[in-house]
Amino acid sequence: MPVHTKTRRTRSFKSKSIKREKNISWREAAKRDIRKHSEGGQMLRGARFKAEVSQKDLAEAIGISQHHISEMENGRRPIGKEMAKRFAKFFKMDYRLFL
Repeated sequence: MPVHTKTRRTRSFKSKSIKREKNISWREAAKRDIRKHSEGGQMLRGARFKAEVSQKDLAEAIGISQHHISEMENGRRPIGKEMAKRFAKFFKMDYRLFL
């Protein structure tokens, strides 16, 4: 015996007010996250993701706690100049990207 269930129709996303741009900067694409977190934190998260390193592994390599890495990525703790230099040395990047 067939069972009838209610189905909901979903709306298709067709908004004329949003334009799709092909060439936008990473800052523009991540504007909401940068506002919510910090730009240095987003750079740290991106560098860690690109290098495929966990917060725990990075914390052990640099000599700080994993909790501090999490707080820096989420904008609750600032990334100081000395810490930025440690990250830069680990990721082989310029330290100013993390500030």
